[in-house]
Amino acid sequence: MPYCDEDIIEVIITQQQIAARIAQLAQQIAADYRDKHLVLIGVLTGSFVFLSDLMRQLDRPCEVDFLDASSYGNGTVSRGEVGITRDLKLSLTGKDVLVIEDIVDSGRTVSELVRLLQGHQPASVKVCTLLDKPARREMPVELSYIGFVIPGQFVVGYGLDYAQCFRNLPFVAVLDEDAVVPKPRTSE
Repeated sequence: MPYCDEDIIEVIITQQQIAARIAQLAQQIAADYRDKHLVLIGVLTGSFVFLSDLMRQLDRPCEVDFLDASSYGNGTVSRGEVGITRDLKLSLTGKDVLVIEDIVDSGRTVSELVRLLQGHQPASVKVCTLLDKPARREMPVELSYIGFVIPGQFVVGYGLDYAQCFRNLPFVAVLDEDAVVPKPRTSE
C-alpha cells in the first residue's frame, strides 16, 4: 500500500518534537540507571526507530535485545490477545530491564511482557513508551517513562504502522481509517 498524503488526517507530533522529547527521556534514563546494568528490550517491530534514537542519546553503556509481540495484526484495533513470536537471547538475571515500546494502548501487550520478563529474574523491569494512549486502556500498567500522551485515534509514523506501511514517516500522524480500511459491503 503506497503512502498518500490524503491517508493522513493530521500530524500530531512533529519530527522536531520527537527529537527534543527523546533527548529529555535519555537524560532522565541515564541519570536513573547511572550505576546499574541496563538492558533495553525493544518490542518489535514498532519500537525499533524509537529504540535506535533513544539509545544513541544515552550517555552510558547498555545492552539491547528484542522481543516480537503483537496484539494488532494488520488491523487498527487490538485483537485482545498478545502473541510472542521472538523471545530474548540475552540473560536478564540480576540486570535492570527497560522495555521500549512504541505505543501503549489497551495495556495488554505491556502487561504480558512485564509478566514474562519478571520470570527471567531481572533486578527490575520498567517500561518506556514513546506514545501513551490512556483513553483506550483496558488493563492497568505502570509506565516509568512516557514520550507523549495522545488521544484514542489510530496513529502511524515513526515506526508505527498500518498493515506494515507508514513506519518510515518521520512524524506521528492520525491515519484516515476510511481511506485505508476496506468497508464491509452492505446488501441492497
